[in-house]
Amino acid sequence: MGRSPCCEKGHTYKGSWTREEDERLIAYIQAHGEGCWRSLPKAAGLLRCGKSCRLRWINYLRPDVKRGNFTDEEDELIIKFHSLLGNKWSIIAGRLPGRTDNEIKNHWNTHIKRKLLSRGIDPLTHRPVNEQAAIHTIDTVSSTAVLREDERQTNQELNLELQISPPSLHSHPPQVLRKRNRKVICFYCSLGLRNSKECTCEGSSHSRSIQHVSFCTWRKAFQSEN
Repeated sequence: MGRSPCCEKGHTYKGSWTREEDERLIAYIQAHGEGCWRSLPKAAGLLRCGKSCRLRWINYLRPDVKRGNFTDEEDELIIKFHSLLGNKWSIIAGRLPGRTDNEIKNHWNTHIKRKLLSRGIDPLTHRPVNEQAAIHTIDTVSSTAVLREDERQTNQELNLELQISPPSLHSHPPQVLRKRNRKVICFYCSLGLRNSKECTCEGSSHSRSIQHVSFCTWRKAFQSEN
């Protein structure tokens, strides 16, 4: 369940505060103190939301609220505290007497940011802008180098896989396979194609026929010479 509203929206006023409302709020707080903001509007006779009363008092009606422009000393304090605390405006306002968190936040966004940028300082990190650009460049170069190294390693692994892959049977010419303590067989016999036309094993029928034809041809040539 969410938090219950501090007042009934149908019975409250919105918009600018009147002088009479300011006087009622000041008189009640001076007499009774701030107390509980949820019950203060009804006790003070105001048809306003408790949050609206609190912001009106803190930002405008407090006796110690400092009016006017921020001084250079206050600007330097805001810059110092912002570098330590970040955008915690309420804590920063507690260290600048008389200044409200909303006033400090608006002054930061409209004036101090520009002042820091004119000095060459990043308002978010409070470091030189050139240094941030250099760091960004280094990070980009490093990322590119890492990506190239990963790509190189991937290519090496791919080449290794290609190198250790089994050779294709059709990529090498038929050759004689020699085995220890066994007779010599040709490539086609190793595939189970014995006595084929391509078989060149010793003792095969095709090999014997080739040898017989070669012998007969030699004998006829020898007889014709004699």
